[in-house]
Amino acid sequence: MKLLEIIKSKKEHLARQANQTGAEGDSLLIATMDDWLPRPKGKKLKNLLASLEGIGIIIKRSSFDAISLPNSKEVDFDDIESIDFVIHEVIFIEIKTANQDRVKDDFSGFFFALTESEISASEVLGDRHKVIFFNKKTSNTLVTSVPEIISRAKSTNWQVSVQL
Repeated sequence: MKLLEIIKSKKEHLARQANQTGAEGDSLLIATMDDWLPRPKGKKLKNLLASLEGIGIIIKRSSFDAISLPNSKEVDFDDIESIDFVIHEVIFIEIKTANQDRVKDDFSGFFFALTESEISASEVLGDRHKVIFFNKKTSNTLVTSVPEIISRAKSTNWQVSVQL
């Protein structure tokens, strides 16, 4: 195997591992929260986004991992009227999972990325968009927001991801 093939193979493995680890952390945290639901999929997600669009809010499907329905509300994502009934109370949650020893209880030392869709959702949803830091090693969590994260950042490195 050539050196470039080994590097490519390692990068692919790391990308898969990071994705699986984050998804496992998301699922673990969502399961422990009484009023949280994982992001709906398929037609149910389309209905949720259509309900938001109906009140003038447009976000991408990738801008959140879970939703919170406070006050023990229930919703049928197959029924847009049911979604419309609760849409003003839905909290959209982005989960950032840490699993490194260097991450402190206040999440200093935590390195992660914010996507354009997450930042945009934060801007249009305001207080209804939360970012939850979750440390799988300690089960520690921190509820924050994109503006709080940016104001707290020790460094930022902006980049553009391109798909051709």
